This record gives sequence, structure tokens and C-alpha cells, in this order.
Amino acid sequence: MANENYMDDELLLNARKPEGELGDKLIDNMNENHEALAQWSLGHLDISKDDLILDIGCGGGVNVERFLKMTENKVFGLDYSKLAVERSVELNKLAIDEGRCEIIQGSVSNLPFESDTFDIVTAFETVYFWPDFVNDLKEIHRVLKDDGIIFIANEALPKKYDKRQKHIIELLDMNIYSQYELEDSLQKSGFKNILSHVKESKDSFTGDDADWICVIAEK
Repeated sequence: MANENYMDDELLLNARKPEGELGDKLIDNMNENHEALAQWSLGHLDISKDDLILDIGCGGGVNVERFLKMTENKVFGLDYSKLAVERSVELNKLAIDEGRCEIIQGSVSNLPFESDTFDIVTAFETVYFWPDFVNDLKEIHRVLKDDGIIFIANEALPKKYDKRQKHIIELLDMNIYSQYELEDSLQKSGFKNILSHVKESKDSFTGDDADWICVIAEK
């Protein structure tokens, strides 16, 4: 590209729905580069051994694997990408064989679960691509038990004058939500006791200054 600071567009395009060889490469990158975000953000979430957890946009399954070590209950992962599901199944095969894990291909807009099922629903670096954010949050609200928790962790907050962020947003047709937008959307979706944590950090792909955010809310 003319601007060497931009991540390779062809690889980046797989962020929405990883496919093929480049999708494989991107999943590997995400598994590695999002580790610090996951560790920091999960420090704000209480998980008990009895919690039934769903990870939406599970990607390569690293957080599913993490949750399997944090709870004795079953862990579910869901992703829109067939490749991501295959990679997540591969990583968590033993737990799947033992009946402790299930990975499903599907959409956040139409979750294939009964109402009032989960104690915790997580979303790491994925809400940028949800087709109808408020209604998709309402779908999560539906499948959570009373007082269940939604947990969102993002590595990006909007930057008004950031050309590279604008380029990525236009390229991927994605939405980067501010803290206010996240909290307002959760409130409109019926959630309560909304709590946000923000940390100054670095973009995992570029090393540029970036803010991390995690938001926790109750049904």
C-alpha cells in the first residue's frame, strides 16, 4: 500500500469473516495479539465454577479454552465464520469429546438457544461487526438468565482525527463504539448496572496508541 502504516487490506478484510489461508493467518494473529486485552478485561469479571458461559464471535477458541479452566460447567462458543468454528473445535476437541464444550456456527442476531439459558455471555473484539447492535444485544438479553452478565471487551474506541482508523472502518464497514454508545445501547436493550473500564494501551496490530474498554452489565 502507499501508506506502509496501514495493515495489509487483503488480510484485514478477513476480520469480518475469516476464510481461507488468509483467514487462518488472521485467526492466528488474533489468538496472539488479543491475549493481553483478554487478560486485562477478564480481571474485571467474576466467574464461578458453576457459570454456564457463551462466547460470541469465539474466533480461534482461545477464550473458550480459557473459560473451560475457570468453570466446571459447559462452555459454548459461537461464530459466524465456518473457518473460525473449525479452528475453535480443533483447539477444544478434548473438552468437546468430554461433553464440556460445544462450538456452533451461527449469528448473534438469531441465537440458537432457549431463553434464560446462560449466566455469562462474552464478546471479545466482535461487536464492531454486528448487523443491528441494539437488537442483537436484545437477543443476548433473551438468552441470559435473570441477573446474568453480558461482557464486552474492545481494543478500540473512536478517534475523530485518526486517518488509519477511518480507513479500517470504511474498509470493513464496521462500527467502533464510544463508551457512551456502548452504555446507551445496553440500556436501550434492557440491561442494568452497567459498568465500564477503560485502559490506555497500544493497538495489537500497529503499536499505535489505543484505548481498551470492557463493559459489564446485568440482565
